[in-house]
Amino acid sequence: MAATKGKATFSIRGDLLDALAAAVAQRAAPSKNALVEQALRHELRVLRRRALAAQWAQAAKDPLFLRDIYEIEEAFSSANRDHFDLP
Repeated sequence: MAATKGKATFSIRGDLLDALAAAVAQRAAPSKNALVEQALRHELRVLRRRALAAQWAQAAKDPLFLRDIYEIEEAFSSANRDHFDLP
């Protein structure tokens, strides 16, 4: 099922509007809307990855989290050795 579309109005610098029009004229995207949607999806993906990286960085400083990781590694160490044929 296709997502429903909504209208939005934004004020964007003139040079960006010109670049947007030029990119569409050069067939970088089928329309301005498509290119803006593509750019927003990309930027939101980058923001989510940054947030996740920050969470992992914080977790890496958490002694309880690190102990959990160590315990899980220990619990599965024999399975890993068997699977990967390690000594």
